Amino acid sequence: MHDYDTLSRELVRALRGPRSQGQLSRRLGCRSNVIYTWEAGLRWPTAAVTMDLAARTRVDTAAAWARFFRTPPAWLEEADVSRPATLARLLDDLRGAVPVVEVARRAGRSRFAVARWLSGDAEPRLPDFLRLIEATSLRLLDWLACFVEMDALPSVSTAWRQLEAERRAAYEAPWTQAVLRALELDAYARLDEHADAWVAAQLGCNLQTVASAIETLSNAGQLVRSGPRWVLVHSGTTDTRRDAAAGRRLKAHWASVGVERLEAGADGLFSYNVFSVSAADHARLRELHSAYFRELRAIVAHSAPGEEVVVANVQLFGLADRPPLR
Repeated sequence: MHDYDTLSRELVRALRGPRSQGQLSRRLGCRSNVIYTWEAGLRWPTAAVTMDLAARTRVDTAAAWARFFRTPPAWLEEADVSRPATLARLLDDLRGAVPVVEVARRAGRSRFAVARWLSGDAEPRLPDFLRLIEATSLRLLDWLACFVEMDALPSVSTAWRQLEAERRAAYEAPWTQAVLRALELDAYARLDEHADAWVAAQLGCNLQTVASAIETLSNAGQLVRSGPRWVLVHSGTTDTRRDAAAGRRLKAHWASVGVERLEAGADGLFSYNVFSVSAADHARLRELHSAYFRELRAIVAHSAPGEEVVVANVQLFGLADRPPLR
């Protein structure tokens, strides 16, 4: 859980950079030293004012949002991200099909306030804006990294370095992701002692794969030995979309695992549909695809107890969308 007030103060300070508080306050068109009040936590800028602050400190805010989305919604290209209505729409897009009451629960705010923020009837102040980004996307650290250097945010810099280490382990050894999830299962906690064979049985892989993954995770500081079993240093899924090329390799890996299981006749949902559709509806399907996956991640993030390790391979592509033939 983040300290959103502290994080808000740090974010304003990071955006200010080498400029004086008074200089930046004047650049915002304010007669008083509002930057001081924000950095001291006496008052807070709104979400839109925060975007204006970022833009005035030479952050390309539209590009930052696009990097965060990876596949940004088509309407974002023409939008002004410093407008409250645009920010409300971005938050609502991140929410996807997650009910407002669930977003409110995650954010620790009333559903009435959250509903007004998401509809654009009211504008959140910076700490609540950060709460909403985390509650709707579960990727606040990635959002922050699109705007500032993470070392400038002391309250989350350690968590960021841990997240980056987890990503490197996932990129270099994809099975580490599955092994981590197996070690989170409630049944593992009930074992008398760790057994690679038990983990392998949960994942349908061989003993060497499990042993290699555990060594990688231990070296990366993600696992520690506690008595007879391994214990995760940090729980939760690792978002691997930050490095596009490495992310593609990971997707290819799990797609190949899916093909292997399909060809072997494994139980699962292996569906496809080849169809013709308008370009506009293709774009709508892409947005639906993204919303589905965000909701899937949200369900996974709050699912308990841990009983099974599951892979979701979801694909949608135009058959003409391929690199040129060599």
